[in-house]
Amino acid sequence: MILTDTHTHLYYQQDNEKRAALIQRCLDNDVKRLFLPNVDAASVPQVFDLVKEYPEMCFPMLGMHPCSVKDGWEEELAIIRDSKKDHTIYAIGEIGIDLYWDKTTLAIQVEAFRQQINWAKSLKLPIVIHCREAFDEVFEVLEQENDDDLHGIFHCFTGNAEQAQRAINLGFYLGIGGVVTYKNGGLDKILPQFDLSHIVLETDSPYLSPVPHRGKPNESSYLIYVAQKVADLYQTDIQTVANITTANSKQIFGV
Repeated sequence: MILTDTHTHLYYQQDNEKRAALIQRCLDNDVKRLFLPNVDAASVPQVFDLVKEYPEMCFPMLGMHPCSVKDGWEEELAIIRDSKKDHTIYAIGEIGIDLYWDKTTLAIQVEAFRQQINWAKSLKLPIVIHCREAFDEVFEVLEQENDDDLHGIFHCFTGNAEQAQRAINLGFYLGIGGVVTYKNGGLDKILPQFDLSHIVLETDSPYLSPVPHRGKPNESSYLIYVAQKVADLYQTDIQTVANITTANSKQIFGV
């Protein structure tokens, strides 16, 4: 069985021994593919260092997290883009709009999002979208930029059924993580309305730990709990969920 974590910040763990233990726990739980989004220029080397250490298991993305879009963002994004020249990447992400922390930066978040969408298109790569309290704003940009080259993942999808269908219609998969295990998360009622062919799994570690580890630091090995909950919701087995969601990830990322 091969489980794919399509979104993990495992590289935040800089202690070599602890990081090796995290990787071993992944392997012990059949989590054998890890996709790593940076968040800013400073985190780019951390991503590539982990990829270099575990090249068969770790796959990098590049992008600027919307919460990193502040004054001077153009220069930082240029640094991020320039870092690609020495590396293979598999997506542009995580990018998007976040209005939870700061609504005053909406205009520059939209501009950064749009620029990175077009960067992804030029590279024929998927995008991985961070969307927090900004579905209307994200969809507005996506619908303006929509064409055959636009595709990817709605990371940490927590929207309603209408928003899920809208994302799918635009060529996006739903990234499902620990929230699916939360009693009042709402995804248990929404997900079964959509075929597993539209879903990928993720942890967003070290954030959003699934039950039974909720409230503690998350890690990619905990993807096993997400997969089991999804299997329960679809009344199938975890092997089937692993097979379909990993196949979906290969379709998205091309690896």
